[in-house]
Amino acid sequence: MENQTQAPLVANSAFPEPRFFLDSADLRQWETWLPAGLFFGVTTNPILLRDAGEACSCDNLKVLVRRAVDLNAREVQVQTWGMSVDAMVRTGRLLADMDPCVVVKVPATRNGTAAATKLLADGARITMTCVFAVHQALTAAALGADYVAPYLGRMTDQGQNGIQAVAQMQASVNKVGSSLRVLAASIREVKDVTALAGYGVNTFTLSTVIASQWFSVDATDQAAEVFEQAATASPVLEEYL
Repeated sequence: MENQTQAPLVANSAFPEPRFFLDSADLRQWETWLPAGLFFGVTTNPILLRDAGEACSCDNLKVLVRRAVDLNAREVQVQTWGMSVDAMVRTGRLLADMDPCVVVKVPATRNGTAAATKLLADGARITMTCVFAVHQALTAAALGADYVAPYLGRMTDQGQNGIQAVAQMQASVNKVGSSLRVLAASIREVKDVTALAGYGVNTFTLSTVIASQWFSVDATDQAAEVFEQAATASPVLEEYL
């Protein structure tokens, strides 16, 4: 039998550029990190809202969305809730109507999938979240969702090879020609991002801990400091002060 080589995994050509989201519902963290320019927007969920002391209510979320927009977030991902399909749809519609930048997160359960189908029919943008299996990414692609959010760290905690599972999601999405973005969540280390990027994954949500690590490269800081010292020692600089 001839040896077969695996085709290289490449990012979906429809959306080649990377996107990074700040995974936080804390306004102080938004104010610190969104001006850095790295983040396309923010991702939130009821747990993040609780931890930030923010009410998980449509009235409060509308205020938060407005603040995120003021801080130049281009997308704000907020999660719907409800014990039934109808409840998730009602809340999802209220969230989607808050601002064109809102992407409604819907759990990839049976009820969540039914709710997402109705919300998509209404024109809402959707992220299928709470994803742990490759076939769930294909479900999101079949629905026409905008994003699917696998929980990398939690998958690894469960004994899966999280990197390979998320990479396979990206490969499957590419193979079926979908524009769905695989939004890697529950990132534990910067190296997880670079590893996944090697498989064509181009969308990530990062905690503030990872954001701090992202900009913590000692050699870069040292080089920048040397340049600054040289600049301030230059007599030419005085003309521009």
